[in-house]
Amino acid sequence: MDLKNSQAAVNTITYNKAEIEKPTGNIYEAITIIAKRANQINTEIKKELIDKLDEFATYNDSLDEVFENKEQIEVSKYYERLPKPHALAVEEWLSGEITYKE
Repeated sequence: MDLKNSQAAVNTITYNKAEIEKPTGNIYEAITIIAKRANQINTEIKKELIDKLDEFATYNDSLDEVFENKEQIEVSKYYERLPKPHALAVEEWLSGEITYKE
């Protein structure tokens, strides 16, 4: 999944209900499929973020000292600016990238 080149909306937008339900013929089934894909995307992004943050982690035994790790802050800000998982899932659904079984 290439998050940098995604065309998913960062802001809230309104979608045409007919376009969403078109592949399945049932809006509820379409939304369920999109929600499952959004959960998968969220899990992938979370794992990737944790792995990147662990690269810059500093461990110390003193609880009195709190260090700001600038690399971790930048990585976190990058992931905050990405489109949300549900927006990525809707984009994939509308472009026909999601397959499903009945």
